[in-house]
Amino acid sequence: MCEEVQQPSTQVPKAIVGTVILNTVAGFLFLIPLVFVLPDTKVLAALESGQPVPSIIKSAVGNPVGSFLLLLPLIVLSQFCVIGCTTAVSRSIWAFARDGGIPGSIWWKQVNKNGVPFNAMILGMVVQILLGFIYFGSSTAFNAFTGVGVITLTVSYVCPIAVSLAGGRRHIKNGQFDLGTLGLVCNIVALAWSILVIPLFCMPSSIPVAADTVNYAPVVFVAFILVASGWYWIWGYEKYVGPPTMEDEVRSSDW
Repeated sequence: MCEEVQQPSTQVPKAIVGTVILNTVAGFLFLIPLVFVLPDTKVLAALESGQPVPSIIKSAVGNPVGSFLLLLPLIVLSQFCVIGCTTAVSRSIWAFARDGGIPGSIWWKQVNKNGVPFNAMILGMVVQILLGFIYFGSSTAFNAFTGVGVITLTVSYVCPIAVSLAGGRRHIKNGQFDLGTLGLVCNIVALAWSILVIPLFCMPSSIPVAADTVNYAPVVFVAFILVASGWYWIWGYEKYVGPPTMEDEVRSSDW
């Protein structure tokens, strides 16, 4: 998505920092009132839906209509979140297909006349729908895929941060956007948090552990790594070219 932004070297970091600040303020304003009207936590822990917010709001308001009206903004925001996730997924699939990283790259990297990677978007939506169907068969299996999603996202954040720190943040210092010492602190905190949260998402949801409560996210994660590694050696080692860089564009124009 950075490739669709003007001056991405400065605008994208500003958007990331602005999003963190905005979400911190909005989250604080949303969570503090919920804490004041929080019912018995044992009741919330026993909810079959696993979604405590509707129950908290209903117990505080006292009637279904008022509860629904207060939940309506959350429902609307969740739809915007779905749109954003679908957009990000479609661009990720398109970029990976453009670089020859997935089967059928010729098809998935196509862009329609409106500049939208429609084929990649449909592929992402189909995969999401198929993953959603898993819930009807086994909530344990579904939770494994949702848990591994958080794990893989966290690992994807850890890798560039760790590489940047190992290199003394030279590329950051030479860039057009640098938080200075604050950026170094953010990197260290992010790594520390990731080291904590990854094992947490590998733990079972309850004790004692049974077949229907065990967390299979680590198994799915290892399977994903094995499949991805195998695909790289079978296909990617020769076909995957990686994302284009500024140097590649200069060479192409010189040629």
